[in-house]
Amino acid sequence: MLKTKTQILKYIIGDYLTALATWLIVNYISTESHIINIFQIEYSSFYNKFFFGIIFLPVFWVVLYYLTGQYHSPYYRSRLQELGYTIMTSIVGNTLIFFFFILNNYVETYKEYYFSIMLLTSVHFILSYIPRLFITTRMIHSLRSGKIYFNTIFIGGGQKAVRFYNELKNKKASSGHRILGFVSIVENSVCEAEQILSKLGNIKDLKSIIKEKNIHEVIISSEQTAPEYIEELIAQIEYLDIKIRLIPDLKSILIGKKIVTGLYGSPLLEITHDLLPVWQQNVKRIMDISLSILAMLIGIPLYIFLTIGVKLSSKGPILYSQERIGRYGKRFKIFKFRSMCVGAEKDGPELSSNNDPRITQFGKFMRKSRLDEIPQFYNVIKGDMSLVGPRPERQFYIDQITKQVPHFNHLLMIRPGITSWGQVKFGYAENVEQMIERLKYDLIYIENMSIYFDIKILIYTLKIIFERSGK
Repeated sequence: MLKTKTQILKYIIGDYLTALATWLIVNYISTESHIINIFQIEYSSFYNKFFFGIIFLPVFWVVLYYLTGQYHSPYYRSRLQELGYTIMTSIVGNTLIFFFFILNNYVETYKEYYFSIMLLTSVHFILSYIPRLFITTRMIHSLRSGKIYFNTIFIGGGQKAVRFYNELKNKKASSGHRILGFVSIVENSVCEAEQILSKLGNIKDLKSIIKEKNIHEVIISSEQTAPEYIEELIAQIEYLDIKIRLIPDLKSILIGKKIVTGLYGSPLLEITHDLLPVWQQNVKRIMDISLSILAMLIGIPLYIFLTIGVKLSSKGPILYSQERIGRYGKRFKIFKFRSMCVGAEKDGPELSSNNDPRITQFGKFMRKSRLDEIPQFYNVIKGDMSLVGPRPERQFYIDQITKQVPHFNHLLMIRPGITSWGQVKFGYAENVEQMIERLKYDLIYIENMSIYFDIKILIYTLKIIFERSGK
């Protein structure tokens, strides 16, 4: 059983307290020692800096650990990784503190500067690594004893699955994987694994099995290793919030982004989901929240204007909500300023067009400048959406698109966005064919994701808003 949020909270509390302790210890040494006197010129400035450090520095360290991805996947780390992460973060963080807090202080010799940064880095590393090592060690022991486990299933029930399961079962220490059974690739087939494992269903039931059984990891154990075959299997589940691994053999071919991992002596190929480095993922999320809050505060007069405009344009509510499919296939409610007459979809889902009679006059104005989308800043703050990402669609249209283009599910690996490369380059889609046409732009975005690309799309979106050139 996994308690990811609790595990992350342990690291955060430990990092906060050790950062506070480091600042107190270093300041005590600096005031009591005759060797260095770099933290103060006079007592008044010393105490200002001292108390500012107490408030600011622990928060700084927690944010730095977050940005460098050290609260990401807390159950997938080793003590050696913990050592490397802590050393690198201590060096980077204390170098920044040195330049902002210490460098401009008066010193008699530069040796005091050298001593100060060595003291800061050494004390911080020792104090922060001890609780991190303790937390990680306890987590590893819990995994090996079976107290913590990952619900896992095999895709395929042949010799590979049987052999690998027996390897795991015969190990003295638990791998942390709780094998719940297997999914048969060929419908109504008899599999060797049925003698030792539960058959949970067929490949067509895979997504529902993952959801119902709360699966954390999937291990592909198919006897068929052709690249196109493995790609097809991966495409069905790569957008779900799970780990995907592949049992290798001499004929295994690396496709996509895979890395070799050791599962306590059992080698596996891991299919990685991360389209962005962890630090960029975290920076993107911070940008999303901070810019959304700023936009909502600055845009209060605009919100008032649009509210009055919608209310006067036609009868009905000001805001319109609709169920959409987001990251990992999760459903959420998207919010917009209402741009259509009430009951516009009384006969079922229907996409709009340029001359759609259901759109109000004020709605046409909002759509041209994308202003109907701005209530979605709330969706961004909630975590359902991002500022930049593929536009979220309804399940009704996703089902139609995936029949023609199965790779559409690739878009569900990231949060949908208020704006997107597809929205900038193509605009609103009027039918499924145009949705598929717009898809290529969103796939280009996903394959080239970066903070720089996000900023570029935001600039283009602002240009569309001010020029009212949206399609």
